[in-house]
Amino acid sequence: MNEPVERMDRPYARRWWALLVLCLSLLIIVMANTALTVAAPDMTQDLGLSSADLQWVIDGYTVPYAALMLLLGAIGDKYSRRGALVLGLLVFGGGAVAGSLVDSAAGVIAARAVMGVGAAMIMPATLSLLAATFPRAERAKAITLWTATAGLAIAAGPLVAGALLRDHGWASTFLINVPVAAVALVGALVLVPPSRAAHQHRIDYVGGALSVIWVGALVYMIIQGPHFGWGAKAVTAAVVAGVALVTFVLWELRHPRPVLDVRRFADRRFSGSNLAVALFFLAVFGAFYYLTQHLQFVLGYDALATGVRMLPLAGAVFVGSAMTGYLTPRVGMKVTVTAGMVGGTAALALLTRVDSGSTYGDFVLPLVILGLAIGLALSPCTDAIMGSFPEAELGVGGAVNDTSLELGGSLGIALLGSVLASSYSSHLADAAAGTRLPGGALATAQDSVGAGYAVAQGIGDKAHKLAEQAAHAGSPEQAAQLKAQAGQLGDGARQMSDAVGSAFSDAVAHTSVIGAAVLAVGTVLVAALLPRKERPGTPGDATAPDGTEVRAGEGVHV
Repeated sequence: MNEPVERMDRPYARRWWALLVLCLSLLIIVMANTALTVAAPDMTQDLGLSSADLQWVIDGYTVPYAALMLLLGAIGDKYSRRGALVLGLLVFGGGAVAGSLVDSAAGVIAARAVMGVGAAMIMPATLSLLAATFPRAERAKAITLWTATAGLAIAAGPLVAGALLRDHGWASTFLINVPVAAVALVGALVLVPPSRAAHQHRIDYVGGALSVIWVGALVYMIIQGPHFGWGAKAVTAAVVAGVALVTFVLWELRHPRPVLDVRRFADRRFSGSNLAVALFFLAVFGAFYYLTQHLQFVLGYDALATGVRMLPLAGAVFVGSAMTGYLTPRVGMKVTVTAGMVGGTAALALLTRVDSGSTYGDFVLPLVILGLAIGLALSPCTDAIMGSFPEAELGVGGAVNDTSLELGGSLGIALLGSVLASSYSSHLADAAAGTRLPGGALATAQDSVGAGYAVAQGIGDKAHKLAEQAAHAGSPEQAAQLKAQAGQLGDGARQMSDAVGSAFSDAVAHTSVIGAAVLAVGTVLVAALLPRKERPGTPGDATAPDGTEVRAGEGVHV
């Protein structure tokens, strides 16, 4: 496939097969994060990771991924969107292979960072190629399928990782990306048509570099501050992010061909869609972060069972996406996006009822509502964001959408994760009051729910050993003494286990209150920003920075 899609006089015949390749590429870069949530315990034990190490294993992917998307999207527009996809798949696959072979925290973090660079090439390329390949009449349907794939990946990550971890080590969760990336790579070369901007202009590398600095520093601050304290590193990152952002905006306003025309944010439809994506994924990623922990640690499901129990979310995303394809043309995106955000708020509100007696059945309805909400809200927003950019800037449009998503997700995990940790620690101190514990056990247990159960297990193991010693004691008095100590420790282990489960359930409920409140306020803001009626003219027409009208997907005729 060598003829650029822009030169075709009719829609590309194999565009739906091309969409399959784009969705497969999207699938692995989202799964790379969600799969790690269930592989983390094995990785921590095998590599001896500290809590800080584990945090950066997870977020070493996020920083380059978020920071580089805008610049790499612009480079893909100028030179080759398909080339960016192919190169991204090669880099991503190489990072995955490296991640499976290393045996240290630094090695895994470096491999994850390489995968993040690959993902920063892939993600905007998938959306820009989709928009360039599909005529406007079909693009909303294609974006709906793209969105549904993202929702599937959220649930599929833990499911696939859980199945692998039953018989293989954590390295298998890296290696599973390699054959999928290889299939997507071949598919990209065979089925995806070449595409690049019809008008060639010099790239605004200064603006691109400033975007890398401010987004990267902002994501670093979001990760560093809540998890490790607001010390010199987090404060410095905040200052760098603020200065770089102001400089970026001023530079882009003065540049004749900016990497991102920031005047677009004056368009309520565009700014409202970006705000909706960011706030919605703040809630979704934050909720996913603590729901998987609750299923694994408190309810005792293994990695595979946890993945299976997240499937209602994935199925509901598909249903919600199908609904928005029907509803949005009839009632407008303001109604569907607002309905989706209200649904997300309701799902989090239902999670405020979680307590120590909650079972999996109590999570099914919130998961279904959350999945429906994702489907309803995300597709119209992505379509609106992509439709705001001319054909020459489709890669930048994809990068803006994905950066909003990634910033929202990072903030959700950091903000709600910090609230969760603080609430859990406080509730555990109250729940464990009066429990006889070895010195330092409570402080260790307060670090995380996993550490709490590990402490309880450790106390139980000591009780078991004392009971065995009592059975072989040299005198009845010694046996009685050892039995008494074993009994006290056994009671302490059970009390600690109950306290940890109760404290974490209370923390989930408390964190859900905060998440629901944030999303409720966001819903009001988004509803106020989105226009009541669609803009006049064909959706997808946009104004270039020089003021000329440019049709999105120019060169693709319906």
